[in-house]
Amino acid sequence: TGEVTDAATLAMLSHVTQPRMTQILSLTLLAPDIQEELLHLPAAESGREPIHEKVLRPIVTEFDWRRQRTLWSKLKRRVAKQVPTAR
Repeated sequence: TGEVTDAATLAMLSHVTQPRMTQILSLTLLAPDIQEELLHLPAAESGREPIHEKVLRPIVTEFDWRRQRTLWSKLKRRVAKQVPTAR
């Protein structure tokens, strides 16, 4: 709607730093199916979320969505090995 003209203004209104807003906005560069999966991830039962913005940075820097999907699959496998399953 044009209410916010740039990332710096958005950062100020959101009470985060401009670099943090840039990190958040970079997630829009992910392939749509990856974004969809991220939106539907279950919440961590305890502790820190295993998939967070920082671990997604290497994927975001890939412009090729096929390569992103490969990196995303590897990340999910790595996280699955680290997260204990419920008994």
